Amino acid sequence: MDAITIKDIGRALNLSTSTVSRALRGSYEISPETKRLVMEYAERVNYRPNPIALSLKENRSRVLGVIVPQIANNFFSQVINGIEAIAYNRGYHVIIMQSHENYEREIITVQQAVDRKVDGLLISLSSQTHDVSYLKALHEKNFPIVLFDRVSSELDTPQIIADNYGGAFAATEHLIQNGRRRIAHIGIPTYLSITKERLAGYRDALQQYELPYDETLIRHVNLGQHEVDPIVDDLLNQTPPPDAFFTASDRVALGCMAVLRRRGVAIPEQVALIGFTNVMVADLLAPPMSTVEQPAQEIGQLAAEQLIERIEAKRQLPPATTHKLPTRLIVRESSGLSQLTQNLPASA
Repeated sequence: MDAITIKDIGRALNLSTSTVSRALRGSYEISPETKRLVMEYAERVNYRPNPIALSLKENRSRVLGVIVPQIANNFFSQVINGIEAIAYNRGYHVIIMQSHENYEREIITVQQAVDRKVDGLLISLSSQTHDVSYLKALHEKNFPIVLFDRVSSELDTPQIIADNYGGAFAATEHLIQNGRRRIAHIGIPTYLSITKERLAGYRDALQQYELPYDETLIRHVNLGQHEVDPIVDDLLNQTPPPDAFFTASDRVALGCMAVLRRRGVAIPEQVALIGFTNVMVADLLAPPMSTVEQPAQEIGQLAAEQLIERIEAKRQLPPATTHKLPTRLIVRESSGLSQLTQNLPASA
């Protein structure tokens, strides 16, 4: 069966193709009654716009490029779900690519997306990315870019993040209120925005409760599979050892949990543990793991909306801003209390 075209709809409704086209676009030039007739008929006959014809007419591909460090990461898969939901409703397709936490691969991947004529890019920076000059060059050519989660203050583009500071503050405060006094913090690479924000929240919580900020309790790791083990061992060999771990990611927290189990350290009786992200298995662990949940799907939705707004802008847009979405502290047994959920407002 041949695909239904605008000409077919016009012939069936005794309307010109230009009227049908404007009605499908929601043009103010077309009466509400005509729009209704066209939209209802288009839905009834399962009309779908021809993407090639649209791209030629509009001089754009109606494709969004999405670049994430790892699709297998549950946080990023949820972000992608949010992006695709908005893109689909707005008539866009999505190309998903991975940097695999590698800076050089990120540069190549961005160039591949641009070469494939995407209309704009949604990017979360790799854990190795400390130089965004290649994105600056692209942005200076008025190519639409939106950053999310791992962002950079060096780029004047919309940036969609979770309230990393507020989430880290709440996690550390919870441990303090639960009697912990030597709280180790294991972050990911120091130059990442999320690392700095989560460390700041941890530090300020200590300060508010008049606990010392001890540099010997702070560590940073790359995201390699076996990098956490020696760091946790080293921290546990201190005198006195930490009585809690707050990590900047659930992936690191899982590594901590494995080392604690291997050394026979009881969680949470001897050492409490809180992660950051809320991986799908967090409540299935033994003990179930406390964590800070990021609004991943909402981040993806807002990022896609911001990008499409820039792609379709017909006038000067307001200056790019950073949008911060609230996190949620989910307290489970690993931090020493019975299950509790606390909603946190975004910090100012």
